Amino acid sequence: MLDIAFIRTECDQVKNAARAKGVDVDIDRLLDLDERRRKLITENSELRARRNDLSRAVRELRGGDRDQAIAESKSVGARVTEVERELAEVAAAFDELMLRVPSIPAPEVPPGESDADNLEIRRWSQPRQLDFPVRDHVDLAQALDLVDFSRPQAYAGSRSYALKGDGVLLEQAVLNFALNHVAAKGFVPVSPPVLVKEQALVGTGFFPLGYEDTYRLERDGLFLAGTSEVGLVSLHRDEILDEKRLPIRYVGISPCFRREAGAAGKDTKGLYRVHAFNKVEQVVLCRNDEAVSEQEHHGLLRNAEEIVQALGLPHRVALACAKETGLGQVRKHELETWMPSRNGYCETHSCSTLHEFQARRSKIRYRDQSGSLRFVHTLNNTAIASPRILIAILENYQNADGSVTIPGVLRPYLGGRSRLEPRGESGSR
Repeated sequence: MLDIAFIRTECDQVKNAARAKGVDVDIDRLLDLDERRRKLITENSELRARRNDLSRAVRELRGGDRDQAIAESKSVGARVTEVERELAEVAAAFDELMLRVPSIPAPEVPPGESDADNLEIRRWSQPRQLDFPVRDHVDLAQALDLVDFSRPQAYAGSRSYALKGDGVLLEQAVLNFALNHVAAKGFVPVSPPVLVKEQALVGTGFFPLGYEDTYRLERDGLFLAGTSEVGLVSLHRDEILDEKRLPIRYVGISPCFRREAGAAGKDTKGLYRVHAFNKVEQVVLCRNDEAVSEQEHHGLLRNAEEIVQALGLPHRVALACAKETGLGQVRKHELETWMPSRNGYCETHSCSTLHEFQARRSKIRYRDQSGSLRFVHTLNNTAIASPRILIAILENYQNADGSVTIPGVLRPYLGGRSRLEPRGESGSR
């Protein structure tokens, strides 16, 4: 959420940001509502003050003057009721529009309409040249007996799957490696709730625009979070923090749930786009200083790159164009890992700076050295997300005999084994 004072003075800049991000929000209507809201607030305050004056006067007046004061007090009271009703309606419409106003992209964010317009920043390593027919992760996982697709989809629906055997162990190895790597840098591990109230999703900016992609438990008034970012940021909702505590750095681990309502018919095969997955997420709350938050952003991005490089997976980093930058994001870098069967780099990590956007909505502030209250800046980045990262591991480490080499950093989590073998062959279990 932006400051309404900023929107008033920089409305053209806000309109340009909405246009660049493809956000449908009527800024002129918002400003009209804001003007009407402020006038009603002023009128309500003046009416209440007048009503109080009349109440005091009635106690002192006599005769016709007293009767006149009583009549005016009733008239003022009726107008107060009318103004407060109108103010509630205007304020509700104002608040709804405010939640749809996007953040202003950072100056370096390129214009663009799709991920094809993202700006590549760097690449790490070259994709391995395979001298045998490339198998996709579905074939490899089934040959290695790592995943069951058909049975879970029969009882849980499309995009469902069940990791099994070494598939479970491989996923846990990846998650634990990423969690330990980030925790070793001083990030506090947290396993937050995945069932959250609507206010947590509004506060972190996932609502109202992300409502269709979120699972809802109507009976309980709760929602399944699509990332632990929701719980980690909301830990400090409505708090005033001590500046000395900043930056606060968390690494969350949780199951995540997304309806993928906007991806009907896309990537329905395999593990690329699923409804339920596990993720290790980095979240930072820092001082309200653009230079500080930019430094934290690149620190988060570096952590993710270190993890993928330790796994030996070729990847690239790209700066997302404006249309690919979300409602609250000021800047976003995507880390895309090479997937042989897709013959391309595919998004596995997303690193975002949101400045005050979430903090304003969640009312997370700190008192600076001058004693002034300021909103924190928030940032987040994937450390690892599974099962998507398993696609890259299986396909990049596949061998001609159908086996898959286990990345060296994961072997201690898998009993020291170096390979996953097709079922029925030695060493497979």
